[in-house]
Amino acid sequence: MNPPQPSPKRRGSRSGEVVREQFADAQIADFLRRSYFAVDGLWFVKTEERHGFDEAMDVDEAIWDVMSKIQARKAKELLGISGDSLEDLGRAFQLKLAAEGYEFDVEFSNGEVMLKVRTCPWYEALKSNGRTQLAETIADRICAREFGGWIREFSPDIEFQILGRLCVESDCREECRMVFRRR
Repeated sequence: MNPPQPSPKRRGSRSGEVVREQFADAQIADFLRRSYFAVDGLWFVKTEERHGFDEAMDVDEAIWDVMSKIQARKAKELLGISGDSLEDLGRAFQLKLAAEGYEFDVEFSNGEVMLKVRTCPWYEALKSNGRTQLAETIADRICAREFGGWIREFSPDIEFQILGRLCVESDCREECRMVFRRR
């Protein structure tokens, strides 16, 4: 018995649209988010296996320098943001956090934006892979690099400070706390 053959593709077929209609936007977003995290982890581990942890971290920093710029520009475009205020930065950064699956609060007050992260999907990935011993190094090098990239896309007059990190035991925090303000 011959296996069933796929039906031939027709030119101008809209089958992709029909298939997409079978899935909720949330399912598609979840699939893409999981793939995004998986590819980030896979390239890092494979680079680490071949070239060592320090080289993998150096490459990761270089990637997040560029990725943060791409994300910030796309968030501004999607949200129709043309300004460079702290509020604009906070609004755009919320899109990134929501898309990646963070649990967070953002407070706007007294010329500052306070970001409180209760659940970090990157830290959760490290926990599920038994690699939490890397969390402090990653927080020091990658989080700082990523936030800096976002800030550069808004204004050189904005600075940020990490007040505590969820993933670093010595910080004794139940959440990450970061504040963004004008210099």
